[in-house]
Amino acid sequence: MRLATFNLLHGRSLRDGTVDAGRLADAVTTLDADILGLQEVDRAQARSHHLDLTALAADAMGAAHHRFAAAVVGTPGEGFRALTHDDDGADEPNYGIGLVSRWPVRQWRIVRLPAAPVRAPILTPRPVLVRDEPRVLLAAIVEPPWGGTLTVATTHLSFVPGWNLVQLRTAIRALRAMPAPRLLTGDLNLPAAVAGRISRWRILARAATYPSPAPQLQLDHVLLDPRGAGGFGTVLVADTPQVPVSDHRPLVVTLASPVQQV
Repeated sequence: MRLATFNLLHGRSLRDGTVDAGRLADAVTTLDADILGLQEVDRAQARSHHLDLTALAADAMGAAHHRFAAAVVGTPGEGFRALTHDDDGADEPNYGIGLVSRWPVRQWRIVRLPAAPVRAPILTPRPVLVRDEPRVLLAAIVEPPWGGTLTVATTHLSFVPGWNLVQLRTAIRALRAMPAPRLLTGDLNLPAAVAGRISRWRILARAATYPSPAPQLQLDHVLLDPRGAGGFGTVLVADTPQVPVSDHRPLVVTLASPVQQV
């Protein structure tokens, strides 16, 4: 099983600052993931040529099952509003996360994570106080080839220190109500040690993912809930390939299937 998480930066390349559908599709294809979690995903945004980036990734993977979950209607950094329900703003520019699976998905679940109640500084290149946007957790109950079910989720947590810990705890509580084994992927905006300590889940790979040209920090993670995992979770390979898209590198984890572990 190849599981990947990738913060897309809405498909933009650092090389020339543009979004190119073919370049993004090639980047996703090279990952060869069975299940792919996506963050900073656009749908119907002018800056990304009104593309549905989740659907584009699914086409590149040859995956029949995919879902986009909008965190906001509008464009972060320009203007946005929170969703009032899952279909709010369907005909407007959306921004959020996506999940793509080559394996059948029995059920999709969405959990809303409120934005930080205060503005927080970011460097652009000097400190600027910005409004945090709401976040979202997207989970799929998947039917893997070896039988049974598997819960795989993705999220993009707040950059606001402390608030991302609140969101992580909320996400873990929600996932614990879903079938095991349970996996969480995403840009958690947290180092591995903190993410592991707060979630009490197992960090499956430790590798720097940000910034993409010369990674120094790991913000992107794949976590496994030890409860109900049984023998599942043996990591064969973990990699952060360099691709011509985004300021993050994707994190790809290859896991042995339960059949392989016998």
